[in-house]
Amino acid sequence: MIRINLLPGAARKRSAGMKFDPRAVWTSATENVDRYVISAAASVVVALAMIALMFFTQRGSAQEMTERERRALQDSSRFAAVLYDRAQAEAHRDAVLRQLAIIQSIDDRRFVWPHLLEEVSLALPPYTWLTSITQTSTPPNPAVPDSALIALRAREDTTKPAGRARIQRARRDAAVAAARTPTRFRIVGHTVDIQALTRFMRDLEASPFIQNVQLARSDLVVVDQKEVTEFQLDAESERPDQSVIEVEPLTVAGR
Repeated sequence: MIRINLLPGAARKRSAGMKFDPRAVWTSATENVDRYVISAAASVVVALAMIALMFFTQRGSAQEMTERERRALQDSSRFAAVLYDRAQAEAHRDAVLRQLAIIQSIDDRRFVWPHLLEEVSLALPPYTWLTSITQTSTPPNPAVPDSALIALRAREDTTKPAGRARIQRARRDAAVAAARTPTRFRIVGHTVDIQALTRFMRDLEASPFIQNVQLARSDLVVVDQKEVTEFQLDAESERPDQSVIEVEPLTVAGR
């Protein structure tokens, strides 16, 4: 209902039935505001919330990574010292093992020829005699070849203990390989019985110290106006099993 105040200056009395309604105010305000503006404002609020969340999350991750880096650097410094000491110890160990390997190779080859000569004499059949026993292989060298050593030094960093340890290990392996290298030799002799030559070869092959016995040649020759068979055998030494070797203590008379 429309009311008109016919008495100017007189205050119009407020109707007792009119009250403040917030929902009505909000409904009236939202009806006058564009829905796209509301969407834009909501997007800004959500974006600000996400930026704040990502900021605090990244800052926590950065602090955690910094702490992990600090611990990794500490561990790296500690382990570097441990690895350096280990490399030094391995270098000393390899040097000692190389010296022991050289000594062992020399000791193992000291009695090669006494064993070979004894086995040949035990296997020699009757009516057979020998004219020569010669070594055909080069003497084993416990040192690393110069060409291999130069190539190894060019490949390894000799300023670091690990590089020096590998060179010492190569020298030790060369000494061990030299100790295990068989000795090739040649036997030349005469026999009046070809069956004796066959038996001689069979007995040599059965020896634990001799292997790969091969007949290189056999010819008929005249010795002291008698026809005999001259033979030439090629063979090589063998490392026997430890159960075959008997080790006895060295005793000196008078003590």
